[in-house]
Amino acid sequence: MTEKPEKINDDIMLLQNAGSLAFGTDAYLLSAYLRSAPKQTACELGAGSGVISLLAAARGKFAHITAVELQQPLASLAVRNVEKNGFSDKIDVICADIRQIAPDLRERFGAVFSNPPYLPCGCGRENENESNAISRHEVCGGIADFAMTAAAYLRYGGLFYTVYRPDRLPALLLACRQHRLEPKRMTLVFPTIHHTPSLVLLEAKKHGAPGLFLTKPLIIYRAGMEQKNENYTDDMNYIYENGAFHEQYQKP
Repeated sequence: MTEKPEKINDDIMLLQNAGSLAFGTDAYLLSAYLRSAPKQTACELGAGSGVISLLAAARGKFAHITAVELQQPLASLAVRNVEKNGFSDKIDVICADIRQIAPDLRERFGAVFSNPPYLPCGCGRENENESNAISRHEVCGGIADFAMTAAAYLRYGGLFYTVYRPDRLPALLLACRQHRLEPKRMTLVFPTIHHTPSLVLLEAKKHGAPGLFLTKPLIIYRAGMEQKNENYTDDMNYIYENGAFHEQYQKP
């Protein structure tokens, strides 16, 4: 399979398999949504090419990251991306099914993050390749599986971060509550002020007390100027310049 190198944010050179899912806004926003915890270890579930872990490592957000990916070709690609960018001492890649909880990873991490498949099986394009189908659809696990494993791997009080589709928000919140992950911070993402939300970012705390901080919405583009990077809103420009959300998104 042909690999295509691409220089992305934070001077990361990312190898991607031609024809596979490209690095997108959802992954970048999730990486920026992660709170900085440089003394803690973290785990990514469904790491793909490893881009979110790479961005987190480049920004020094965690002391060490364990990236778990089911598909062997993608896991191998993630290993090469880690090595190519000089993060072999900061990121370990494991090829494993997130539905099979590893005993040695139980209650080991202060943070778990994931950009999970959004679509139920049977939705979306029918002609996409198997790798893309697994990445997009809940072929090898749905949001309940990701929440279950996140809860198993988090220490008491640890944080689970994810990005998801707004139309599936009820399923996301239910999965978190069922697995003792209390939703604590949520941000709806809109392409412009004239659009409905396209993404939702969530932070949940293991065994956290009830109480959700719904931040102000994130608008990506100025009205009428979508799809042009130079027309990002001030909030989006801040995220790209700092690799993090402004503090007004961090706390009530």
